[in-house]
Formats: sequence, structure tokens, C-alpha cells
Amino acid sequence: MTCVIDTPVTATATTSARPRTRALLAGGVAAGPLFLGTGLVQGLTRDGFDFTRNAISQLSLGGLGWIQRTSFVLTGLLVIAGAAGVGRVLRDRPREVRAARLIGVFGASFLLAAAFTADPGRGFPAGTPDTPTAALSWHGALHMVSGAVGYLALCAALLVLARHFAAQHRPGWAAGCRVVPLAVVAGFAGSSSAVLAFTLGAGLGLLWLAAVSVRLTRA
Repeated sequence: MTCVIDTPVTATATTSARPRTRALLAGGVAAGPLFLGTGLVQGLTRDGFDFTRNAISQLSLGGLGWIQRTSFVLTGLLVIAGAAGVGRVLRDRPREVRAARLIGVFGASFLLAAAFTADPGRGFPAGTPDTPTAALSWHGALHMVSGAVGYLALCAALLVLARHFAAQHRPGWAAGCRVVPLAVVAGFAGSSSAVLAFTLGAGLGLLWLAAVSVRLTRA
């Protein structure tokens, strides 16, 4: 009689999968700090930029715009890697694994934002009239649409993760995943009258994604 024991193989596969999952989730952890840190340094050093009047996306314009466009690309790739890590953690939960796909959409929106730049306005780049953009260009419109779709996908992903954390008896994390989408939407809604509200809402979404990625790394 032949006896096949496959436990060691399963244990080895599980052990090797954990570092890969953590490495992927590290992308979700790093994306927000990278994007916001790069934007903060540029916003404080580039002539004509004002956080109360200009959006971080406008840093893609001008001679140094390549820095922000690169930041968009790197952030998008890191978020997509993080989404793959979330998918690994939740792969046995069909209803919750949708969060990974939605986070992937969020990451893709940064790649589109790099390809389609925002419009100049409100004095940036330096020398631009100190007035709002009269009419959106085609690339400016695509930039805005991709950002809106991406952040709506992130909000939906967080609501799915709220269900996951509630099932794991982590009410604080579940509550955060319900409140942060409200703050993000409020920031977008207030962007017409206060650009800084939009920046804060968008930044909060990125930072909460980083926090959630850290939490899932421990799962």
C-alpha cells in the first residue's frame, strides 16, 4: 500500500507565499507616502504653486512636470501591486476579494493621470493667468474623469473591506473604512470652492489605504 503525504509540500508553499504577499502589500503601504511626499516637496519649492489654489496634479506641468508624472506612474504601479496582495489575503472570501479589483482600478487611474495631464490655471505654472481654467481641454477632462473614477473605486473597496473587518471583529477598522469614503467624497464635493479640501480628501484616501495594507499584512 502506498501512502502519499502532502503536508510538507503545502507548508512549504504557504511559507513561500507569505513573503510574496507581504511584498505586494508593501506596495499599498508605500504608494500614499510616496505620492504625497513627492507632491509636498514640489509644492513647497516650485515657483507659483500654492496648495490653497492649485491641485497636486498641476505639478505635472512645466519644465519639472516629469517629476510628478513619474510619481503618478510609480504610485499607480505600487497601488496595483498592493491590490494583488489584498487579493491574496482575501482570495478565500469571494464577496470580499472584490476590494482587490477595485483597488486595482484605483491604481490604474494614476497611470491614466500620468498620460493625460491636468490643465494650467490659478497662476501655475508660473506666468499662467491668475484665474480658473476657462474651459477644460480634452486631456484635462480625461485627467479629471480618471481621478474621479479611481477614487470612487477606492471608496467602494473600503466599504467592502469594512465588511471584512467587521467579520474579523475589528470594529475600529470597520468604522474607519466607512468614514474615510465619506471624507473623500466630501473633499471632492468641496473642490469647486476650496482646492485644499480636495487635496486633503484625496490624501486621506491614500493614507488610509496604506494603513489598511499594513493591517492586512498582519493577517
